[in-house]
Amino acid sequence: MDLIDAIKSIDKPHEDDILNRLYTVWGENLDFSKVLREYPRPQFVRDSYINLNGYWDYCIVDKPAEFKSEALNKSFDSEMPSVMDGVILVPFSPEAMLSGVERRLLPDQFLWYRRSLPDISRKQNTSRILLHFGAVDQFACIYINGSFVASHSGGYLPFTVDITDYLSFSQDGLTLCGNTLSVRVEDSSDSSYHSRGKQTLRRGGMYYSCQSGIWQTVWIEEVPSSYIREVRIRPESDLKTLTVQVCTSAPERVAVRFPGHEMVRSADSYETKSNSFACSGIFSSDTCPSLSESGSGFRPCYYLFSFTIDDAHLWSPEDPYLYPIQITAGSDSVRSYFAMRSYGIEQDENGFARFCLNHKPYFLMGVLDQGYWPDGLYTAPADDALIYDIKEMKRLHYNMMRKHIKVESARWYYHCDRLGMIVWQDMVSGGSSYAKPVVSYLPTLFPKVFGRMPDGPAYYNTFSRGSAEGRSEWLEEMKNTIYYLYNVPSIASWVLFNEGWGQFNAAGATIMAKEIDDTRPIDQASGWFDEGSGNFRSVHNYFRPLSVEKDKAGRAFVISEYGGLACHIDGHSSVDRIYGYKKYDTLDELGVAYYNLINADMKPLIAKGLSGAVYTQLSDVEEEVNGLMTYDRRITKINPDLDPHMTTHING
Repeated sequence: MDLIDAIKSIDKPHEDDILNRLYTVWGENLDFSKVLREYPRPQFVRDSYINLNGYWDYCIVDKPAEFKSEALNKSFDSEMPSVMDGVILVPFSPEAMLSGVERRLLPDQFLWYRRSLPDISRKQNTSRILLHFGAVDQFACIYINGSFVASHSGGYLPFTVDITDYLSFSQDGLTLCGNTLSVRVEDSSDSSYHSRGKQTLRRGGMYYSCQSGIWQTVWIEEVPSSYIREVRIRPESDLKTLTVQVCTSAPERVAVRFPGHEMVRSADSYETKSNSFACSGIFSSDTCPSLSESGSGFRPCYYLFSFTIDDAHLWSPEDPYLYPIQITAGSDSVRSYFAMRSYGIEQDENGFARFCLNHKPYFLMGVLDQGYWPDGLYTAPADDALIYDIKEMKRLHYNMMRKHIKVESARWYYHCDRLGMIVWQDMVSGGSSYAKPVVSYLPTLFPKVFGRMPDGPAYYNTFSRGSAEGRSEWLEEMKNTIYYLYNVPSIASWVLFNEGWGQFNAAGATIMAKEIDDTRPIDQASGWFDEGSGNFRSVHNYFRPLSVEKDKAGRAFVISEYGGLACHIDGHSSVDRIYGYKKYDTLDELGVAYYNLINADMKPLIAKGLSGAVYTQLSDVEEEVNGLMTYDRRITKINPDLDPHMTTHING
């Protein structure tokens, strides 16, 4: 084991560092009048779409004493500021350079947003106006014309608010006139147990700058009084059967059709209850039920359709074929897509448990993706930036990206679907302050001794999960994340916990996840503290020779993190300090080490039962400079053409 490298890699906070002002090419050339204008929800597309990104008024104020409590305060009469501090470019958080603000929101402060809504005409005076937020970190209260409408907790998942009854209209009820939208945000970051991923108020090492507020697209759309609430699309493992479930806000004649494939089904009947449909009334797959304090008026109706597709065109990274699909309910219509594919764990001819795509062993050549940008933090500066990351990883011979401790914008998943990139999706970690020696450093050095601690009630405090409310909150967020991303064809696995950060009752969480989605394998505990369930034996290995372990439970073996080879490049790094697991002074030295790691160390393990491996990482992030690309994405450190046969024949 490389003990010296392991000791050097212990991360320390360096919150006083002033980060270099790095811009990506997309941030440098950003058109501030056309920020992220693409339709934000590609699997649930309507024609009525008004993008609200752009300049909003903002201010940051201290919380009044009565608001300085742990719980989200839903007071209707919260005093709105009469004077704002300036303007902010939505959807970039105030901490991001591209926001034009560059101020940190602290846990004892409120961030207020305000903007006028456009004066638009609706088709009918019975139509509903829905307000959508891609994500707001961390707690949001929504106001229309000064009246409280709804609140939402959780910084990573989208939510929808029906604002119709709070809007001002012209006398004929058709034109919206003189309306103001206000949003109040709170963010505890890592000062509490709420989910926050890699964000910290004390940046340094493997933890990064915190961010807050609106960080994904905001938009409004008009829908008829009876409309489609959600759709759940399930390709079955027989690779020919497709199940489509539709939820509407009221009884309607619902039709599902495949444009160009002459397949149409419709139904007039409906049920008010369904055990198989994932509509919780709180959050769901593609569009969440409208949030309101009264909760009145919503009686969902459910429709179930089944199709047989003979000789289906199967999806794979090498051939990412997507079928279009259209759903109509009365006068409402949405466009979506799906893929025919299956994921699972099956034994190969040598008796090894393998990850399988479409019932064939498929080696996962994975890369860890933190989803951070130097100019936008959590928010990519442009849709093309998301595309670039995926295409560049494919060029480097990767077929899988592990989205690490973050839920990404919906368009990123869409690009993975259409470009052919398998996704392993992490849940967002939370919990109180981590006991790093116990959950990180000792398991890294001695995994067989310190990486096997149980995660039940006796160890809740050790794993930073002493709060019962925090445990319940994380379970709800886990379920809602699976509901939200269920339809994404490229997602092949759910990763529940990472390196013990806020881990608890992993075996029970695995059962809950399987009840929601039994079509994807689950990585229960990535790194260590494995509870013996899930579908993978999943280890992290940065400091010892790579090897394969035989799993007693017969699960597939994956090295879910390895590599971390670091190289600092002047002019393209956030700070001069270097954080990584093995450090190299030149790109030539890095290239040789990377080539040997992939070809001499990792690749031979495939024949011994290795089912997948996830290299750390896609790009540098702040002082962590172990990326395949620099943080600004201007330099790719590795030349994939050093050995054109590097990954050839891994999957046949």
